[in-house]
Amino acid sequence: MVKNRRVKLLLEKIIKELEDLKAFEIQSLNIKNRSALADFIIIASGNSSRHVNSIVTNLIKNNKNKILSSEGLGKTDWVIVDFGDIIVNVFKPETRKYYSIEKIWTDNELKDEKISFG
Repeated sequence: MVKNRRVKLLLEKIIKELEDLKAFEIQSLNIKNRSALADFIIIASGNSSRHVNSIVTNLIKNNKNKILSSEGLGKTDWVIVDFGDIIVNVFKPETRKYYSIEKIWTDNELKDEKISFG
Protein backbone atom coordinates (compact mmCIF):
# COMPACT_ATOMS: atom_id res chain seq x y z
CA MET A 1 0.00 0.00 0.00
CA VAL A 2 2.88 2.37 0.78
CA LYS A 3 4.39 1.69 -2.65
CA ASN A 4 1.10 2.51 -4.39
CA ARG A 5 0.85 5.83 -2.53
CA ARG A 6 4.48 6.67 -3.33
CA VAL A 7 3.93 5.91 -7.03
CA LYS A 8 0.72 8.00 -7.13
CA LEU A 9 2.47 10.98 -5.50
CA LEU A 10 5.38 10.73 -7.93
CA LEU A 11 2.95 10.45 -10.86
CA GLU A 12 1.15 13.62 -9.75
CA LYS A 13 4.48 15.44 -9.26
CA ILE A 14 5.75 14.48 -12.73
CA ILE A 15 2.50 15.55 -14.43
CA LYS A 16 2.59 18.89 -12.59
CA GLU A 17 6.21 19.44 -13.66
CA LEU A 18 5.35 18.60 -17.28
CA GLU A 19 2.50 21.12 -17.17
CA ASP A 20 4.80 23.77 -15.66
CA LEU A 21 7.36 23.09 -18.41
CA LYS A 22 4.63 23.72 -21.02
CA ALA A 23 4.45 20.13 -22.27
CA PHE A 24 1.10 19.50 -23.95
CA GLU A 25 -1.26 16.60 -24.70
CA ILE A 26 -0.14 14.94 -21.47
CA GLN A 27 -1.61 11.47 -21.00
CA SER A 28 -1.16 9.12 -18.08
CA LEU A 29 -1.90 5.46 -18.81
CA ASN A 30 -2.26 2.83 -16.11
CA ILE A 31 -0.55 -0.31 -17.42
CA LYS A 32 -0.10 -2.08 -14.09
CA ASN A 33 -2.33 -5.01 -15.05
CA ARG A 34 -1.04 -5.16 -18.63
CA SER A 35 2.74 -5.15 -18.28
CA ALA A 36 5.57 -5.93 -15.90
CA LEU A 37 7.41 -2.99 -17.46
CA ALA A 38 5.91 -0.31 -15.19
CA ASP A 39 2.71 0.76 -13.45
CA PHE A 40 2.20 3.94 -15.48
CA ILE A 41 3.30 5.41 -18.77
CA ILE A 42 3.15 9.16 -19.25
CA ILE A 43 3.11 10.50 -22.80
CA ALA A 44 3.63 14.20 -23.50
CA SER A 45 4.63 16.45 -26.39
CA GLY A 46 6.95 19.39 -26.83
CA ASN A 47 6.82 21.93 -29.67
CA SER A 48 10.31 21.28 -31.05
CA SER A 49 13.51 19.34 -30.40
CA ARG A 50 14.70 22.22 -28.25
CA HIS A 51 11.46 22.20 -26.22
CA VAL A 52 11.58 18.39 -25.78
CA ASN A 53 15.21 18.70 -24.64
CA SER A 54 14.32 21.47 -22.18
CA ILE A 55 11.37 19.53 -20.74
CA VAL A 56 13.41 16.38 -20.19
CA THR A 57 16.53 18.16 -18.93
CA ASN A 58 14.49 19.97 -16.29
CA LEU A 59 12.56 16.82 -15.38
CA ILE A 60 15.85 14.95 -14.88
CA LYS A 61 17.40 17.83 -12.90
CA ASN A 62 14.38 18.06 -10.58
CA ASN A 63 14.19 14.29 -9.99
CA LYS A 64 17.74 13.01 -10.40
CA ASN A 65 17.59 10.74 -7.33
CA LYS A 66 14.40 9.02 -8.59
CA ILE A 67 15.45 8.30 -12.20
CA LEU A 68 16.86 4.94 -13.28
CA SER A 69 17.81 5.97 -16.82
CA SER A 70 16.99 8.11 -19.81
CA GLU A 71 17.29 7.55 -23.56
CA GLY A 72 17.13 9.79 -26.59
CA LEU A 73 18.43 13.10 -25.29
CA GLY A 74 20.93 13.36 -28.15
CA LYS A 75 18.32 13.38 -30.91
CA THR A 76 15.30 14.72 -28.96
CA ASP A 77 12.54 13.56 -31.30
CA TRP A 78 11.50 11.10 -28.58
CA VAL A 79 13.02 10.94 -25.11
CA ILE A 80 12.25 8.29 -22.52
CA VAL A 81 12.82 8.81 -18.79
CA ASP A 82 12.54 5.69 -16.63
CA PHE A 83 11.46 6.23 -13.03
CA GLY A 84 11.00 2.48 -12.48
CA ASP A 85 7.27 2.33 -11.82
CA ILE A 86 6.64 5.26 -14.18
CA ILE A 87 8.00 5.69 -17.69
CA VAL A 88 7.81 9.16 -19.24
CA ASN A 89 7.85 9.59 -23.02
CA VAL A 90 8.26 13.10 -24.43
CA PHE A 91 7.81 13.47 -28.20
CA LYS A 92 7.88 16.05 -30.92
CA PRO A 93 4.29 16.08 -32.29
CA GLU A 94 5.11 14.45 -35.65
CA THR A 95 7.11 11.67 -33.96
CA ARG A 96 4.30 11.04 -31.48
CA LYS A 97 1.79 10.81 -34.31
CA TYR A 98 4.03 8.42 -36.28
CA TYR A 99 4.57 5.94 -33.43
CA SER A 100 1.11 6.33 -31.80
CA ILE A 101 2.17 4.45 -28.69
CA GLU A 102 -1.04 5.51 -26.94
CA LYS A 103 -2.87 3.08 -29.23
CA ILE A 104 -0.70 0.19 -28.11
CA TRP A 105 -1.75 0.70 -24.51
CA THR A 106 -5.33 1.93 -24.94
CA ASP A 107 -6.76 -0.14 -27.81
CA ASN A 108 -8.79 -3.20 -26.84
CA GLU A 109 -8.06 -5.02 -23.66
CA LEU A 110 -5.55 -7.80 -24.06
CA LYS A 111 -7.25 -11.16 -24.02
CA ASP A 112 -5.80 -14.60 -23.63
CA GLU A 113 -5.91 -16.42 -26.90
CA LYS A 114 -6.78 -20.08 -27.00
CA ILE A 115 -4.58 -22.06 -29.31
CA SER A 116 -5.71 -25.38 -30.65
CA PHE A 117 -3.56 -27.85 -32.43
CA GLY A 118 -5.11 -30.12 -34.96
